[in-house]
Amino acid sequence: MILSRALADLEHPAVAAAEARAGSWRRGHDVMSQPHAPIFLAVILAFLVVLAVTTSRSAGLVAALWAAGGVAVTAWLRAGKGKAYDAAYAALIATGFAGGNLLAGNSPDLAFMFTIGNMIEVVLAVVLIRRYLPDLNIATVPGAAKFLILAAVIPPLPAALFASGMLYLMNGQDFLSTLQTWWFGHALGIAVFAPFGLAVTKRHFARLARPWHVVEAVVLLGALAALVTVLFTQVVAPIQFIIMPLLLVIAVRLRIVGVTAAILITAVISISATLHGQGPMTALTGADLTERVMLAQLFTAATGLPMLLVAAMLEERDLFAARAAADKQRAEKASAGKSRLLANVAHEIKSPIGGVIGIGDLWSSGQLGPVTPTQGEMAAMLVKTARQIETLTHDLLDVARAESGAVQMDLRPVDVAGVVEDVRRTVALQKDAEGLTLTAERGDEDLVALADSIRLSQVVGNLVTNAVKYGASGKVVTLRTRRVGRNIRVEVIDRGPGLSPDKQAQLFEPFNRLGLERSTIEGHGIGLTLAKRLTELQNGEIGVISAPGEGATFWIELPAA
Repeated sequence: MILSRALADLEHPAVAAAEARAGSWRRGHDVMSQPHAPIFLAVILAFLVVLAVTTSRSAGLVAALWAAGGVAVTAWLRAGKGKAYDAAYAALIATGFAGGNLLAGNSPDLAFMFTIGNMIEVVLAVVLIRRYLPDLNIATVPGAAKFLILAAVIPPLPAALFASGMLYLMNGQDFLSTLQTWWFGHALGIAVFAPFGLAVTKRHFARLARPWHVVEAVVLLGALAALVTVLFTQVVAPIQFIIMPLLLVIAVRLRIVGVTAAILITAVISISATLHGQGPMTALTGADLTERVMLAQLFTAATGLPMLLVAAMLEERDLFAARAAADKQRAEKASAGKSRLLANVAHEIKSPIGGVIGIGDLWSSGQLGPVTPTQGEMAAMLVKTARQIETLTHDLLDVARAESGAVQMDLRPVDVAGVVEDVRRTVALQKDAEGLTLTAERGDEDLVALADSIRLSQVVGNLVTNAVKYGASGKVVTLRTRRVGRNIRVEVIDRGPGLSPDKQAQLFEPFNRLGLERSTIEGHGIGLTLAKRLTELQNGEIGVISAPGEGATFWIELPAA
């Protein structure tokens, strides 16, 4: 009844919903969620058990590569969840194990004991993976490492202890030898077969969508199969390590699905050949078959499993690169939208502000009628405020144009010291500069940079105006021009309060006045942003050197002409 209920639950919408929530790793052509899959799985497990038991019995060992455990774990993990579903899968997997043992000629008590041992490791692996790796994603380094530890290393150990103890009590079989062979063989079976089963997804096979990629995969995996076959059947010298470069190429070219297939191919051929007395392990004098098989198992684990981590790292890098590209595209679209908004808002503000300034001038000059002193003062305040807004609109337009790449730069040789001197004289006439000493120092002759003279004046003007506003407490602002290597450097030095490292990191962010929004210092926080962008458009660099209480030195460097 439980089995029939479980198979009927496969049609229930809740199962499909659970499958949809399991993530992109499990989406696609997942045949294990089909109603016939559990029965088909039981048949496959029985066949694998017969094959493994028959092969190992001929060598007098417990199975050296237990494929049935890896297949069972993979199928169960990729199937739907639910108590009834899990009960059905457990019953059919146990049936497959027991049926395979009986068909291979094991006695009923041995078949029962082996089935219990197999189910211990399979159930424990499924429970641990569902608990600590619910998305089943082995295409990341943490995911692959977790899977190998939680599914391949830990679960086979209690099963090996149980089976070894029972075989010792039933037949007097050597406990440690049986424990070692069972643990290594079953751990390797899960580590080899389960990752391949999890990697066979629609997303990873999409990499092979082009015919050339299919040809490449066939050639690489075929070359690996041929090389491993030769090394373990025709060659006695211990040179099997030469397959590692080919495994690395497969990991780089075919990623996770290719490298899991390569590990499977290597494991099956190398261990089968060793069991049949072939390959370099047979040259080890004094080593019995158990030790030779163990060395073949260790060879597979040491050469193949690190490549799984390499492929997972590459998959993770690809994912991060794709996310970064998508984030960059979204950021560029958002930036373009912001620039268009700034340009539209600034453009719409310009016309009405021009009218306000004109009316304010007419009012303050008395051309609209007699003006009282209070009205004159109010009119002057109106004009001043409107001109501040007008300046802001021009800066907004410049920022929008600079960010969208619409600013045209006329780069030609420019006398930087002359530009700096012109800016000094202009700023010295401003009201904010009253009481300050503005000096210009020229460190070298022939200070000619490749720049746009108008935009360079705008950049230096913004820096000097900024120093006058925020460094006025130091009473001195120095403009220094000198050559630094192949560049021309302009420094604007004030003796103001200075800047902490945290504030320096925020300096060139738009509309960020570093907490001075409520101070008496006027500004809108985009002057430095505009200066940075205009400097970059002239192939230059901009920065600041400062410390609290030690003033600030803003600098720009432009390539010399």
